[in-house]
Amino acid sequence: MAQAMVHATRATLARSGPRSKATVARKASVAPVCHLANAKPAFVVPSVRSTPLAKFSHVVKAAGEASEGSVVPVDAAKEKLITVGFISLWYALNVAFNLTNKSIFMTFPFPWTVSAIHVVVGSIYCAGMYVAGAKKASFGRPITGSELKAISGPAMMHALGHIAANISFAAVAISLTHTVKTLEPVFNVVTSSIFLGTNTPLPIVASLFPIMLGVAMASAAELSFNWIGFVTAMLSNLTFSMRAVWSKKAMSDIKDLPSTALYAYTTLISMVVCVPLALIFEGPKLKAGADAAIASVGAVPFYTSLLSVGLLYHLYNQFAFNTLERVSPVSHGVCNVVKRVVIIGTSVLFFGNKLTPKTLAGTVIALAGTALYTELSTRQKMKKA
Repeated sequence: MAQAMVHATRATLARSGPRSKATVARKASVAPVCHLANAKPAFVVPSVRSTPLAKFSHVVKAAGEASEGSVVPVDAAKEKLITVGFISLWYALNVAFNLTNKSIFMTFPFPWTVSAIHVVVGSIYCAGMYVAGAKKASFGRPITGSELKAISGPAMMHALGHIAANISFAAVAISLTHTVKTLEPVFNVVTSSIFLGTNTPLPIVASLFPIMLGVAMASAAELSFNWIGFVTAMLSNLTFSMRAVWSKKAMSDIKDLPSTALYAYTTLISMVVCVPLALIFEGPKLKAGADAAIASVGAVPFYTSLLSVGLLYHLYNQFAFNTLERVSPVSHGVCNVVKRVVIIGTSVLFFGNKLTPKTLAGTVIALAGTALYTELSTRQKMKKA
């Protein structure tokens, strides 16, 4: 979920000018994250025939490898272990969030309200950490008016995309929503072309067709399909792609703001967007809905699940940001492909959803297309470097 803001921030820092080898050497021991982000490619890009899981093994291996002579092997091994830990926590928290979230919707089908609860709990968590003195785990530092303006646009798109995704999660099976969300690269290519004038090479554009074909197959044969779930998943793709475009155009004003702090401010702004919308669209029905949910599962389980799902949502996104800071954006994209495989698989097992052969085939094709798109994008970026 909100990678583009971190990408743009990192690009801004990169434009501050080259540093001498001595400067890099002095900072290597203090900022291993920067070392990993700027390290030379430490692995050969796997072929397009590789499976997402095979690509993932390369990502994990490369995450801890250093460029020549900059970090001693012990430090490289330590950084690799930390990065693998971040990826593992990201996956575990994401799976737990998706399963808990869908379970809530089964007895409390109020996606606007649940979306608001996610960011309210996240904002309270960040504020608590900040007051407790753990500033690096929350807002980091105060931001200026121009920085707030720069963050607000992408954060609003993030909030709207989050609401749309939750409406989809409430309406259809998790597997279908995540399959439709593999179309996000298609929206990214289109919006970047329209608003930024970006020309995408033909092979990369061609790699989008398997994604579209797979989504069409999976959607047509999905037993839980309905138009509300499908359309809102597509709207989520659109708003997240708009967030990416807006970030590229606006985030150049942000300097020296860590990824955790950037996401904390995004969460706070998202709360300002989500809470009024929840009250407008679901406010009059909330009491009756909550009473029905409590009658079904009990008061303590109901409120505990709402608190825990908000915390899981915030933490999994925070670890996604932290992971992006330690690996390349393209490697992060590969991790995202594998993440969708894990989420779809666990949701099918947990909820006992039945996938028709056509739905399963479509899901596999869409995921394979996403992996192909990621690899071709990698090659294109390597040519430009």
